[in-house]
Amino acid sequence: MNKILDEELSITIAESIKSKAKKPFDNAYKAAIATEGAKYVQGFLVCESKPYKPLEHSWIQIEDKIVDPNLPYLHKNDQQLWYFTAHSLSVKQLKAVIEESKEDYPEDDPLPIYGDAPYEYYGDVMLGGQEYLAAYQAAEAKCKEIQTLKAQNN
Repeated sequence: MNKILDEELSITIAESIKSKAKKPFDNAYKAAIATEGAKYVQGFLVCESKPYKPLEHSWIQIEDKIVDPNLPYLHKNDQQLWYFTAHSLSVKQLKAVIEESKEDYPEDDPLPIYGDAPYEYYGDVMLGGQEYLAAYQAAEAKCKEIQTLKAQNN
């Protein structure tokens, strides 16, 4: 079930962390660290517009709400967005993974986080585990559904 996007809180948090365009993982990381009770979430975003492809994305979750600090840059409302979770981390887990990544791979950006091998293929890319593949396939199915509906209405 798709959780509810809290547009107002998304915009408030985006402003408070000074979110940046095209930085969904960094924005979600900053938002998770700055927001009590938040979980950092990675997965896929589907928008009700062309090119009808799942976008790898990150946001935070507070209880049963999606809070997307990237919302100001998406130029969509909550009726045009669908979120598909691949995995989520508590702030404590997130900090631990980032620290470990910085130690083990100091030259690489620690975000996004893909978990442990073995990795699955989705699209043209091999990243993430089985949960990533499942989220991608669900997002891809939603894209096809939207594309079919748009074609029928034209």
